[in-house]
Amino acid sequence: MTDQEIIQGLIERNNRVTTEFFFKDCRPLFCSIINYVFDYEVDYDEFVNELYMYLMENDAQKLRNFQFRSSVYMWLKILAIRYFIKKRAFMIDDSSQETPYDGRDQKAATESDMTAGGDLERLFMAMSNQRYVCVLRKLVIEDMEPEQLAKEMGTTTANLYNIKKRAMAQLTRVALNDSKEYGKKRLYIR
Repeated sequence: MTDQEIIQGLIERNNRVTTEFFFKDCRPLFCSIINYVFDYEVDYDEFVNELYMYLMENDAQKLRNFQFRSSVYMWLKILAIRYFIKKRAFMIDDSSQETPYDGRDQKAATESDMTAGGDLERLFMAMSNQRYVCVLRKLVIEDMEPEQLAKEMGTTTANLYNIKKRAMAQLTRVALNDSKEYGKKRLYIR
């Protein structure tokens, strides 16, 4: 395939082109980028998912702006390295032996539960990655089976837990920032 055919196939979300390009043609390149950028283990599928989401943002603007001044592989190498160097603090490895949260013991909704639900929705709205919000909603709130959600998202169950860990980390950061802001507002009210 030519570079033009690759870019066009990706923009059109052609499943064959996308799968072959990311999981066959670019595998050696991406493995070397993972080893170069990260000093901990990063799941290949999650790496590709993150990069794909980045490339497809704003109706595939990054792909549409590619000007063919270099090969698509050289361009993608530079773009991926820059992107993941900025993002590496948020790519969490999946080596934890911690058991996933099991929310089956939830009590009936009370007034305080409803208030907490409203607070949680506000925090979800403040999160920058809506994919993370979706994973938290499905796994924690709706108690969806991880295998089923992984299948819907087109990823592995192990990778889904990796995404969930990053989602929880982002939610924690948002909640901490929110509590700091709430504390400041209370100081002004008094």
